[in-house]
Amino acid sequence: MAKYILFDTETTGNQEHDRIIQIGAMIVHSKDEIEVYNELCSTDVPISLEAMEVHNITPDVIENQPPYSELIFVKRLNELNHKENYLIAHNINFDLEMIKKEGFENQCTLIDTLRCAKHLLPDSPYHRLQYLRYALKLYMEEGVEAAKQNITIKAHDAIGDVLVMKLLLSKLVVLAKEQFPEDKNPMDTLVKLTDTPVLMKRFKFGKYKDREIAEICKADSGYIKWMKNNLDLDEDMTFTLDYYLA
Repeated sequence: MAKYILFDTETTGNQEHDRIIQIGAMIVHSKDEIEVYNELCSTDVPISLEAMEVHNITPDVIENQPPYSELIFVKRLNELNHKENYLIAHNINFDLEMIKKEGFENQCTLIDTLRCAKHLLPDSPYHRLQYLRYALKLYMEEGVEAAKQNITIKAHDAIGDVLVMKLLLSKLVVLAKEQFPEDKNPMDTLVKLTDTPVLMKRFKFGKYKDREIAEICKADSGYIKWMKNNLDLDEDMTFTLDYYLA
């Protein structure tokens, strides 16, 4: 039977040299059987001030923690690293790259709740986990789930974010069933959406914020080409700009 491995990492920063300092995870076997992991780990890489500002993990907190390789969850992840199991995260490319730095070679089937949310909630102005937590009223359900799993929910805390992600996943499954009724398995739908770039409608940043991307690509193609050459754009925005420029 497939296992659903939801996980989130907190790190020393978001640059190439940065490493994991906390990992939270829920391994879902069934509705009533869930493994919960919330572990800190040490690293030789200094925690950036910008990262501390987000997750509040300071050097003294991880000073006497084991290295990543000795975490209990890491051993379980390696045991479950098979195609029939699902590895799930919000913006999974970031978290997957972080565990790859530690030597993990993924064999699981991937689901990115961020990209799935972009597909299934196209009219939402933002798709950040904490935004969706309130927009979808997940916060009204999280207390019961947290008590059941003995979890304390804090924003930008690995295990707290995983619990919110679990509630979001349930919402995405419902939306997948509604929007793709021809698909027999909504999880397979989420896998397909994860593998499909999103055609964005509006800019969410920059001088053309809230303007239609198709309109700006026609009116100011020079600026769009500058964006592509000078900004660190995600895969969905790059796909969108290429689509409209063509």
